[in-house]
Amino acid sequence: MRISKRLTLAASAAVVALFSTAAMAEGEKIVIGTEGAYPPFNNLEADGTLTGFDIDIAKALCEEMKAECTFVTQDWDGIIPALIAKKFDAIIASMSITDERKQQVDFSKKYYNTPPAIVVPKDSELTEATYEAFDGKTLGAQGSTTHANYAEAHLKGAEIKLYPTADEYKLDVANGRVDGVIDDVVVLSEWLKSDDGACCKLLGTLPVDPVINGEGAGIAVRKGETELADKFTAAIAAIRASGKYQEINAKYFDFDVYGD
Repeated sequence: MRISKRLTLAASAAVVALFSTAAMAEGEKIVIGTEGAYPPFNNLEADGTLTGFDIDIAKALCEEMKAECTFVTQDWDGIIPALIAKKFDAIIASMSITDERKQQVDFSKKYYNTPPAIVVPKDSELTEATYEAFDGKTLGAQGSTTHANYAEAHLKGAEIKLYPTADEYKLDVANGRVDGVIDDVVVLSEWLKSDDGACCKLLGTLPVDPVINGEGAGIAVRKGETELADKFTAAIAAIRASGKYQEINAKYFDFDVYGD
């Protein structure tokens, strides 16, 4: 889960229409902002389509709400300002629910919750994911994320190097320019399954800090738009009750990503 300025993708202004004409005719129109650079949760493919767990969950929620939904991609570090500026109506982009963010936006209840983890090169001398293990080491993280905040708060003996995008920290750890990187355990685990991730290994997960990591990933809306947030919360409960959530979960993960 997250809290980067990412390189602007050529299709970042692309809007992806969803759902059938029948559903569109009877529901309200909702524009959803997402980053499109955080697989397996959200990713903008070369052909301009958006894929990932966040995207499939969003589609299921909009279908449950009988809403006409479209997606717009937005650089991560500008995503809350863009929501406030009414460029879209909601953010579904693995955004952690934190007290700091609650000062700017309102949230639905969580739709998933996973812990932070650390990845290191396969030939690393490090053997366990502890705060002390990184004393005197360099740790990479995507800037403006809960994971960057976590590293700065808990791994005080490490030099924290921040990157605009996850792709950039992955490149540096693969090339030995940092001793390790921190991010969501799912994001890192999925990367390790790819050819690019063959360089590295999962060192382990870290304890969740409720103050920094928040309550899980939720759907952000503008301050005061609690009716919309409540509709998303009700839709999350409905797709979990119907089994649709579990169907989407199984497409991406071999464990319950919803968490405790």
